Parts: sequence; C-alpha cells; structure tokens
Amino acid sequence: MDYRELGRTGVKVSALCLGTMTWGDQNSEADGHAQMDYALAQGINFFDTSEMYAVPPKPATQGSTERIIGTWFKARGARDKVILATKVAGRSPMNWLRKDGAPSDQTPKQIAEAVESSLKRLQTDRIDLYQLHWPDRPVAMFGASGLAYKHLEGSTVPIEDILGALQDHVKAGKIRWIGLSNETAWGTMTFVHQAAAKGFPQVQSIQNAYSLINRSFEMGLAEIAHREQVGLLAYSPLGQGYLTGKYQAGALPAGSRKALFNRLQRYEKPETAPAIDRYLAIARSFDLDPAQMALQFVTTRPFVTSNIIGATTMEQLATNIASVNVAWSDALEKAVDEAHHAQPNPAP
Repeated sequence: MDYRELGRTGVKVSALCLGTMTWGDQNSEADGHAQMDYALAQGINFFDTSEMYAVPPKPATQGSTERIIGTWFKARGARDKVILATKVAGRSPMNWLRKDGAPSDQTPKQIAEAVESSLKRLQTDRIDLYQLHWPDRPVAMFGASGLAYKHLEGSTVPIEDILGALQDHVKAGKIRWIGLSNETAWGTMTFVHQAAAKGFPQVQSIQNAYSLINRSFEMGLAEIAHREQVGLLAYSPLGQGYLTGKYQAGALPAGSRKALFNRLQRYEKPETAPAIDRYLAIARSFDLDPAQMALQFVTTRPFVTSNIIGATTMEQLATNIASVNVAWSDALEKAVDEAHHAQPNPAP
C-alpha cells in the first residue's frame, strides 16, 4: 500500500480510502466491522464517512454509518490506527439532520451541532478531517448540469463565516483539519485564499467524483490540487458500479444499488454506455479485471491523494483493494487516453 501526504498536514494516508456509505442500510453493523478489520489489515489507514450516511439519505438511517464506526472503535480500541474523515451537510431541504427540524445549512450554529453529533456517534474526541459535504451556496452538482456553468440564485452562508466556525472547532481540538467536497474551482480557491489571508485553517483536500467516465476534475481543479496542495479524495471511481460492467446491456443484478434505489442517473446518460464498452474492451485486451483497471487509473493520477473505494461484499472489497497491484503501463495509459478522447466525460 502506498501512502501520501494529506495536504500540508505532514500526515500520510493510504492511497486507498475505505468508503462507508452503505453501512446501516445495504450493510449491517457486522458487515461494517468486518470491512474495517480487513481494510486495516491490508494497510488502509483512512476511513471516510458523513453525518448524512447511510445513502440514500433518509431519516431512518441517518447517522447509522457513523454509529457503526463508533462501535468498531470501541470494540477494537483502534481509533489511533485510523485517519478519520467525516462531513457536514450543505444547504438542502433535509430537515431530519438537526434537532429543531431546520433544513440543513452551514451556519456556525448548525456546524456546531453537526460536529457534536458526529463525535458522539463516532465515540471519539476528535475528527481528523472535517469536510463540507457540498457547497452552502447554490451551485449545480452531482451531475445536474454537466460541464456548463449556470448561475443560480439563492441564500448562502458567507465562506468567511464557515471558515470561522470551523476554526473554533479546530482550536477546541474537536477537528484537526478541514476539507471540501463536491466543490468548484472558484469555491476551492476562495476557501484557500480566505484561509491564507485571514488566518483560518488551511484546506487540505477536496472530495469530488472522478473516474474513467468523469475526468472533469482535470479541467482546472487538478492544477489547484497540485499547486495549492489540496489533493483529490476521489469518490465514485467505479461510476457507482457501472465501470465493472455489471449494468451493461440492460443488466440489473439483484441487490445492486440500481435495483434497490434507482438513483444512478448521473451515470446513465446516452453517451455513457458506449464509453464504458470501450473501457471494458481495454480491460479484456490487457487481461485485467475491469474494476481493478478503473480503480488503478484513479489511484495513479498525480493529483489524487486517496481513492475512496466502497463495497457491499467482502469479495468486492478484496478485489478493490487488490487493484493497487495492477501494473499501469504506458500502453495501458495510451489506450485509456484514446478512449477518453473518443468520448470525453460522458458522466460528469
């Protein structure tokens, strides 16, 4: 397992990060504990979660993932072996995250409540990396508008106020570092500049979607990640399973996220299936497991700090972790780039 510095923290995290969003819905507490045991044994020291998980978000399962991690920490005594990342929700109509039933936002009051609630569920006294799950300001995200920018009107908490609130929790020792998620180039640089100019905590990472079928991070954000040392924590490196090939030709495996929730429209645009076919053909031609090829593509990018993998079965988890053993050759890079240029970013 390779280890890379998280931003400017001086702390190194594993090149693979254990994603947890299915625990408490698709996966039981016992499943989650088994996955954490296995991941830690394989050299993964970085776990990512959120106050909102399990996904899809709903009142009945909100916070369940953090609670599962918390019971594992208590049972194993393994808190000091893990760099723990979680997230606070951005502005949304979800009214079950806060005790007063208010829709979520990133006001100092809501951030304070979210931090305390996460600490309690996680059974820990500190969060290593605290991330803003999505911007508080109104921006199109989660593939809603493709690559085209469109100005949206709406309420927002000033970035300076958000940074100030996070600073309070850093000073109190409840948060060590801060990160962004689902953020734009403008948003990232504004956080970076305001933090530097006004003495707020530095932004150490950005967690955005990135995969063979969504390389939009490379257009602007990759240079920021490199020059500002705000490395990418890549989520959905398998395009929520599409890059494994399991949904091709209309297949709908029982128990899959598409079969259970039908929430994968971000990866179901007209150009996506032909692009995936190209990558599956490349995997066959190089005698590679398509999931492992897709994962190793992400892991080998120079602006990626850690690649967030998720699984609902131990077999999937073992396959995903073993992706670090795929030899990424010049010939494989050329083939992937040719496929990308033929059909760039079909599922941003």
